[in-house]
Amino acid sequence: MPEGDTVWNTARVLQRALAGARLTGSDFRVPRLAATDLTGWTVRESASRGKHLLLRLADTDGTPWTLHSHLRMDGAWRAYAPGERWAARPAHLIRVVLRSPGAVAVGYHLHELALVPTGEEESLVGHLGPDLLGADWDPDEAVRRLTAYPDLSIGEALLDQRNLAGVGNLYKCEVLFLRGLSPWTPVRAVPDLAGTVTLAQRLLAANRGRWTQSTTGVLRRGGTSYVYGRRAQPCRRCGTAIRKEELGDRVTYWCPLCQPERE
Repeated sequence: MPEGDTVWNTARVLQRALAGARLTGSDFRVPRLAATDLTGWTVRESASRGKHLLLRLADTDGTPWTLHSHLRMDGAWRAYAPGERWAARPAHLIRVVLRSPGAVAVGYHLHELALVPTGEEESLVGHLGPDLLGADWDPDEAVRRLTAYPDLSIGEALLDQRNLAGVGNLYKCEVLFLRGLSPWTPVRAVPDLAGTVTLAQRLLAANRGRWTQSTTGVLRRGGTSYVYGRRAQPCRRCGTAIRKEELGDRVTYWCPLCQPERE
């Protein structure tokens, strides 16, 4: 599932494939943009903000626009060479196709797809907290936002993109294990919030530029995580069986011995 580092990597793929190119065609397969034609538009840059992808364009008059997409749980962009078979996902999941002389970018199962003047980007992403992989990363601001909801569980608070942008379920589970925190611990009971958000940023930053996400330092299959995806398997620290339960609208993994509850 896409997390902040995955979206960052995706933005870099589109940057390499399309930046500076003049589009030779476009095909939007969502009702609100079905009649939109970007032929002749120039791709200025591809950027990410948390889990949001921002493809910045200039129309034929030079006016700046932004094509915004959210990958959520199942969205993806792929770049293909002209004439290459689009094999990443079934065709019925395609939401947009952008063609250029050197590459074809295909967006699968994208959410919140919108085309807006670049000056209005903040209407789509302005609510987000500091981006863990962005130039605006500010751990003090992230802590300030987290402490505004002291009774919320730390597991839910880390997933709220209004607090800090980029943490998904994998990093939530792994950060809390490494910090020895139960996912159900209230924010007010977390002894070092600054250390928690700083660790989250370090883990995402360590995985930039690669598609295999690892929090353990191990890249081989089955060794990349401490608790995430390891229900009933022994904890790598104490041997206790890892548990899996729902927290809010997401599942969470944790070690009941290494992550005692706090009140």
